[in-house]
Amino acid sequence: MVRLIQFMLTFVTTSVRSRLSLQAENAALRNQLFMYRRSGQRPQIRPVDRLLWCFMARFWAGWRATLYFVQPRAVTTWQKKRFRDYWRKLSQSVKPGRPRISRELRKLIRRMWGANPTWGSPKIVAELAMLGIDVAKSTVEKYRPKRAGPPSPTWRTFLDQHVRDLVSIDFFIVPSATFRVLFVFIVLAHDRRRII
Repeated sequence: MVRLIQFMLTFVTTSVRSRLSLQAENAALRNQLFMYRRSGQRPQIRPVDRLLWCFMARFWAGWRATLYFVQPRAVTTWQKKRFRDYWRKLSQSVKPGRPRISRELRKLIRRMWGANPTWGSPKIVAELAMLGIDVAKSTVEKYRPKRAGPPSPTWRTFLDQHVRDLVSIDFFIVPSATFRVLFVFIVLAHDRRRII
């Protein structure tokens, strides 16, 4: 008797629902039935089934009521995984880094460096921009020709070589207890940190 009442209530409610909603529910239930028949007691969910349920969840509001073989949370997890995999594939399809510049442009940058040794990379970038060539400052510096001679010494090398010749000088005044002003000139040698 209870099953008859349930059947009648379902029949009445389905007559009010739209045709599209009924077709979606029918397709969802048929898919689950096919999955049970295909794999026996424990249904095996294939990628095609996951894709179908992701689309159902996206375009049909009543998908949760007809889902019996997994939790609705699993379908939302599938959607997130599809979204993540799609964007990962899209972002990894392109080679990382900046696109390579043409050989002619590299030759032009080297020629500009050679012809104008006093120019810096911002000036060369500006000159190339006037020609309609948009290039980054780091790219211009990358194709700068190497110096022929040895590299200039670093600041640390300079300090190591001249530490015996370096001194610090200071000049200040000191008021004394008798209200006299003493002028102090101090010289400090850096090699031994002694007062000269």
